[in-house]
Amino acid sequence: MNRQIARLGVVALLLIVALIVATTYWQTWASAGLADRQDNSIQRVAQFKIKRGLIYAGDGKTVLAANTKKKVGGQTLYFRTYPTHGLAAHAVGYSTIARSRAGIERAENDYLTASNGNLNSAVRTTLDKLQGVTVRGNNVVLTLNVKAQKVAESLLRGKCGAAVALDPQTGAVLAIASSPSYDPNLIESNFAKAQKAPGSKCGAPLLDRATQGLYPPGSTFKVVTTVAALDTGAFRPDSSFVDPGYCEEYGRRISNAGNPEAPETFGRLTLATALQHSVNSVYCNIGKQLGAGPILDYAERFGFYSKPPLDLPAPERAASGLYKNGSLWKPSDPKTQVDPGRLAFGQERMLVTPLQMAMVAATVANDGVLMRPQLVKRITSPSGSTISKLRPDKLQRVMKPQTAAQVTAMMESVVTGGTGTGAQISGVRVAGKTGTAETGQNNVYVPWFVAFAPADHPRVAVAVVVEDVYRGFGGSVSAPIAKQIMEAILPGR
Repeated sequence: MNRQIARLGVVALLLIVALIVATTYWQTWASAGLADRQDNSIQRVAQFKIKRGLIYAGDGKTVLAANTKKKVGGQTLYFRTYPTHGLAAHAVGYSTIARSRAGIERAENDYLTASNGNLNSAVRTTLDKLQGVTVRGNNVVLTLNVKAQKVAESLLRGKCGAAVALDPQTGAVLAIASSPSYDPNLIESNFAKAQKAPGSKCGAPLLDRATQGLYPPGSTFKVVTTVAALDTGAFRPDSSFVDPGYCEEYGRRISNAGNPEAPETFGRLTLATALQHSVNSVYCNIGKQLGAGPILDYAERFGFYSKPPLDLPAPERAASGLYKNGSLWKPSDPKTQVDPGRLAFGQERMLVTPLQMAMVAATVANDGVLMRPQLVKRITSPSGSTISKLRPDKLQRVMKPQTAAQVTAMMESVVTGGTGTGAQISGVRVAGKTGTAETGQNNVYVPWFVAFAPADHPRVAVAVVVEDVYRGFGGSVSAPIAKQIMEAILPGR
């Protein structure tokens, strides 16, 4: 009997210890994480007692997210409203009770609810609670240029695709548009309607195609290949090639653009001319000579194979790179696992986001230095004092300044007399590159354009993609869109 009592005592003691450890864990170490969980309904409802901070566009005047006050069960709650009904909807996101949060509303939730660790916010919040007044969140001012954002969304309306514009010197996101889009006011009240895209063949309006959409880059990837070719010293802009209209890879012909039965043929030409006219055969041979490894190494320098460090939630950002069976794939032996010829001109299994390709263009524009893309310009207290502000962050040097200058000159020729003349801006030097990616469907392509301007003193870098266009080429479909976005940003335009 005494032995049984002793055993029961030990079990009871162990249960008490387990209870103490579990309670301590959840109330101390795990409390912050528990509060942040999106499925914590108590925490979500409690946050609606806070007068959430406003979200502004880059002008500091255009309100993208505001509040409406309602009495619910004897409590005063503040619910989100979006006055512009969807301007920069994917970037701003939403904050709701039923659907939780997305976009900047989620990424900057701590600041917007004044629960961040900033001393100013902590003191103000504590005083508000002691006095029994409503806690006010901090305001978030984004980097978005209102005019450029409206132009991008207007030009993409009715299409499926995306556009991203960056400041090459600071990484500030000047425009980021995804089409089709949605009205965030519907997320709480009519989610089924928010998920519909009337008149759109592609649907999925909640998908941010600018940061999550994955597309074959086509010939825009030739910018990456050109950087690898020049920066390694393997080639020069005046390196000579002979183009018969095709390249032989693994016993098969890879033709230049144009009618497959009569592809474009350029004869003897230089690397610079090959980029200007987007000659696939030359890049196929460059890929075969360089090998897939060095090309992928330079792609990784640009940020491929990792999610771009934009200030949006991680699930809303996708990494660019080779994909296999639907997953990002980094070959262990590129020499034997990757077709270098097709990789060199942006096919193979390469998939990219518009944000990543805007980063490629911006890096060339910034003398070869990759900047961290940033959406938040500054955060201010309810009284207007600045709590934090954007500080340009250099991620790494991708290429030598000389290489960047050479590639810039080559990209300028694309716009002045090559495949990208549709992006010409009067009185402004524009550097760009077209892309017309194959989809596997006959005469259906994914038209691209990446560019920056002015080429001699870059102020904006842009990437535009449009999905599945019948006989749609980058120079005729996407270049004019990029042109108008750049014009909206450049001073005096």
